[in-house]
Amino acid sequence: GFTDHVALGNEEWNPWEGDEKNELAASQQRYEASLKMIKYARSHLEQTSLRVQIWGKAAIGLYLWQHIFGGHLEPADVTAQWREGSQKAGKTYFSFLTGPSVVPGYFSVEAEHVVLVLNGREPAKVASATQWLRYAQTLIQTRKIQHVAVVLLGNEQCNNGWIQPYLKRNGGFVNLLFVTYDYAFVNEEDIFQWPLGVATYRNFPVVEPSWSMLHDPRSYLCNFLGTVYKNSSRETLMEILKQDGHDKLCWIAAREQWQPQETNESFKNYQDALVHSDLTLCPVGINTECYRIYEACSYGSLPVIEDVMTPGDCGNSSMYHSAPLQLLKTMGAPFIFIKNWNELPAVLEKEKKMNLQEKIQRRKKLLEWYQNFKAWMRQKFINTLENSFLPSDKG
Repeated sequence: GFTDHVALGNEEWNPWEGDEKNELAASQQRYEASLKMIKYARSHLEQTSLRVQIWGKAAIGLYLWQHIFGGHLEPADVTAQWREGSQKAGKTYFSFLTGPSVVPGYFSVEAEHVVLVLNGREPAKVASATQWLRYAQTLIQTRKIQHVAVVLLGNEQCNNGWIQPYLKRNGGFVNLLFVTYDYAFVNEEDIFQWPLGVATYRNFPVVEPSWSMLHDPRSYLCNFLGTVYKNSSRETLMEILKQDGHDKLCWIAAREQWQPQETNESFKNYQDALVHSDLTLCPVGINTECYRIYEACSYGSLPVIEDVMTPGDCGNSSMYHSAPLQLLKTMGAPFIFIKNWNELPAVLEKEKKMNLQEKIQRRKKLLEWYQNFKAWMRQKFINTLENSFLPSDKG
């Protein structure tokens, strides 16, 4: 029953239909390796050793819970003041709380270990994040909780110095930090890079791949819906698209000002563009990593990424030989990386020559990679917490 357990968890959908035998064999191996990892995790499941409460005070918490953990929240209403969910994974029982009503001191702390999901993108958010850290510190001091980990929506220029004094290594109390963007202090010991994910603050959904998403021809070669800033590489991109009339073959909708709030119509347009394009163009903004990359993956539209470092303090360390997007590259993301939009016409010419079968193969590879990426991040997150929070058996 291999095909009953397709890695994408949708029983009716068999992504390997009509493929060559060697592709099936490779997939079978990948599947068995994943199964081994899951069995190994399950074999450690007998007794729950850890209870972890996740306090979601930034939208990336929803990416962690709903997209990476595949967890549910009650009530389903995204505007609810209070939402919660729970899940057992590895040796750990996780509960997740989010919503405006989750305020320090006004909810019950029901675990000895806490993961704080915080927004550190700008000064006002840092002020709020700091209040949460002080609250957690009080709970540690009064022995209400034992350990704290932080998942941080970092600053887009990696100015995250404010969090450093709270880390255990610097005399603070935070055991682990998972932080977005190519933060130079990532060391894979107590500071880990975390994916930005999709824009959950705009209610981007968990997408279940369908047969048609995989097999249907798509109407557009590429898409770019977004803000075009003055004197940016995005202006260059627009000019290059116009040169060979590629803008006629792509779904391009440029605007001059960033819109934090999507209308229902603009959001539907954006999703349609992802579903109906073979490629999604990802020009740099304030940071190279953007929600668009993960949103394109969700719909099997291959990201074409402008692979350049943005100004600021991201990736300024010897370890960052593959920054930007160190995490995605390390995980073997099957994207197209280009250094300059002048390379785009050649990419699009090649795209025109691809037949549907080749595109279907590529979509399968992309969707399978993204699914595995999320499963891997989940397993790594759980293992890291368990290794750090559980008493070691070494005695």
